[in-house]
Amino acid sequence: MRFLITGITGFVGPHLADLLVREGHEVHGLVRSTNGREDDIRDVMPDETFSELRFVLGDLIDMESCVRALRTAEFDGVFHLAAQSHPPTSFADPRGTFVTNAIGTVNLADAIRTVSPSCRMLFCSTSEVYGAPDPALGLISEAFPIAPVNPYGVSKASADCYVRERAISEGLPFFVTRAFSHTGPRRGRCFSIASDAYQIVRILKSYQEPVIRVGTLSSARAVVDVRDISRAYYLLMQHAVPGAAYNVGGEEVFTMGELLDRMLDIAGLGDQVEKRVDPALVRPIDIPVQTCDSSRCRDLTGWQPSIKIDQTLSDLIEYYGRKIS
Repeated sequence: MRFLITGITGFVGPHLADLLVREGHEVHGLVRSTNGREDDIRDVMPDETFSELRFVLGDLIDMESCVRALRTAEFDGVFHLAAQSHPPTSFADPRGTFVTNAIGTVNLADAIRTVSPSCRMLFCSTSEVYGAPDPALGLISEAFPIAPVNPYGVSKASADCYVRERAISEGLPFFVTRAFSHTGPRRGRCFSIASDAYQIVRILKSYQEPVIRVGTLSSARAVVDVRDISRAYYLLMQHAVPGAAYNVGGEEVFTMGELLDRMLDIAGLGDQVEKRVDPALVRPIDIPVQTCDSSRCRDLTGWQPSIKIDQTLSDLIEYYGRKIS
């Protein structure tokens, strides 16, 4: 089958592309320019799979550009991963976040409807659309109300609703995934967990004093590996019901402090490092706890996370060990 991935130069995109190529599919990646940035994903894609990729020029903010990109090949499915996905940045640039995430998705969805209405589309939404529900309500399922508490969540909720409405009203084979917290190799250091891994490596290499700047260590998340998330997306592309939304996430909940302690132990630093709260890393509005009910996805596809959290954290540290020299 032939797939197009938006956001192929982001976090999940290269892992998904690697999986799809290994499964025997033709993979195209949407990029805004040919400035060579696409080569950056080689840090998680070996040459034998990277060499199979094809790149397509297009800008999601430009509707006509989306149409031209979709006319370059007859795609069986589009994995729409591209986004401004950093919640703190959304507070600094709410309008830009909305244009990229919501308007960009509207353009892509309408372009698919125009060019290839039988093409399936996975829209990568987020658990942030649920906001901060009362933990007493239990695991967050797809039946929970949409109630975002930051501009990033608002932008994704808008696109989420649009994609599902188009699927129902126009009979288009579109569906939505709402991924909960995930990390692993290639996660940007502006995100929690990866920020800690980055600083741990700098300490190990004597580039930084043994002090780690942290945000809210009490925040609790069900964290899974990015490679498990990629596999869930692939399975859902095959089995998802148009117009439906699917939570994708883990079951085991960790606080950010617990994950930091695990990484310090993996790195052999133990209690040798000071943890210092940096106000710049504390969200204006935090979500204290996120717990995920992904039974809809699991029951439909048989998906289960397979990579243990300590392996994920170890691979993340090793990734930054290679990046920092």
